[in-house]
Amino acid sequence: MKHRASITFLIATFLVAACSGGAGSATPGPSGSPPNGAAPQGLDARTFLSTGVEGRDLVAGTQIRISFQDGQVSASGGCNSMSGPYLLDGDRLVARSLATTEMACEEPLMAQDIWLADLLDGATIDLDGTTLTLTKGGVSLTLEDRVVADPDRPLLGTRWVVDGLVSGGAVSSVPAGVTAALTFSDGRVDVEAGCNRGGGSVAITATTLGFGPIALTKMACGANAMAVEAAVGAVLSGTVTYSIVAGTLTLDAGGPGLILRAAT
Repeated sequence: MKHRASITFLIATFLVAACSGGAGSATPGPSGSPPNGAAPQGLDARTFLSTGVEGRDLVAGTQIRISFQDGQVSASGGCNSMSGPYLLDGDRLVARSLATTEMACEEPLMAQDIWLADLLDGATIDLDGTTLTLTKGGVSLTLEDRVVADPDRPLLGTRWVVDGLVSGGAVSSVPAGVTAALTFSDGRVDVEAGCNRGGGSVAITATTLGFGPIALTKMACGANAMAVEAAVGAVLSGTVTYSIVAGTLTLDAGGPGLILRAAT
């Protein structure tokens, strides 16, 4: 609770300060539109991942992610996520009203959230092709378009390991010690179902997978493995929709679904 209160207070302090001067000189347009016209060409509907920073040290194992969509900016730095409307005041980014989640993390991650929130309000913004640079107060953050920095993995030939089981709009994780995975080739899917293995035919389009009958071995396993196998089998039947974003494959069977990650 102490960590949550600290980050909420400090982010609020940054936002109040921003409203009193500096980037706060911008006047929002109607419906949150930028005061000086539209966002830089090509900025909207894109996500950027950090590739370098000067003036700060990123916490080991973390990467900053910033997305722009329909006048909203969202960002995460390894602990909490923040989002809200943004404006442009000339070449400066103005994001005064960022709402943030309130997870309690280790102190270095909480501090990283705070300086990231501060950077987003008043940073000089430069977009050069696929490279985005935000600069403010001695901090310069360089990011690359997600499509370049973390491209979509190919459906075919990738071993997709099941990370999440979707049911009734809720996602549950795969129990420890249980592995389920799919590997697609031209016209076929090989299945590790959680306990048994097998495969079958699949008709692949740009957005759908049409599964034929899946034949599996008949081993008996523990309750967790059999439950995962039942959930996987419920999805691999008939036509399902799919999407790939970076290393994540999502299957939607109109209720049940799977979330899978590309194995490294």
